[in-house]
Amino acid sequence: MKTANAKGKARGVGRPKAVIDLGAVEGAASIGCTTDEIAAVLGISHSTFCARKAAEPSIAEAVERGQSKGRATLRRLQWQGAQGGNATMLIWLGKQMLGQKDRIEQDVNVEGAPIVQVYLPSNGRE
Repeated sequence: MKTANAKGKARGVGRPKAVIDLGAVEGAASIGCTTDEIAAVLGISHSTFCARKAAEPSIAEAVERGQSKGRATLRRLQWQGAQGGNATMLIWLGKQMLGQKDRIEQDVNVEGAPIVQVYLPSNGRE
């Protein structure tokens, strides 16, 4: 519904459309913020943010761009940790990227002795 202002010009009823800062959206998405958190950073409701994201491709693109940058930053830091000799990171990256896994072998003594577990690294070729 439209109403007229004092000069007789039509104007919309309701609150003006929220301004969404795409840089803030991208920045928040790059550190892993949820849509709830991004909306809070922008000072708008979650439903408003989701509706605008669905209606305006530039907002969805800013979210995706930010998420991609965040993943790239995390990957770079993981590589730096592995290159620095962080054994945990080396093992984790080997499991994630090379298909390596821990293989558990169990030896049970039928005479009632406790179970012995041996953890052996696997290169993923088995």
